[in-house]
Amino acid sequence: MPPLPVISGKEAARAFARAGWIYERKHGSHIIMIKPGLRANLSIPDHKTLDRGTLRSLIRKAGMSVDEFLSYL
Repeated sequence: MPPLPVISGKEAARAFARAGWIYERKHGSHIIMIKPGLRANLSIPDHKTLDRGTLRSLIRKAGMSVDEFLSYL
């Protein structure tokens, strides 16, 4: 498994959008994304850098592998 890069919240949201997630709203400093047919929501912190653990948790919650996520970056 390749190491996760240090990216911003906006870059992560862009990658999830390419994977089919839809921007729903912004709540405070978090970007909320949904995917039709799934009950899970992604709450992506809109920070300059995301911790690798936070990013890994979002990828897991989205039902993706790290390699799949990196292909969308």
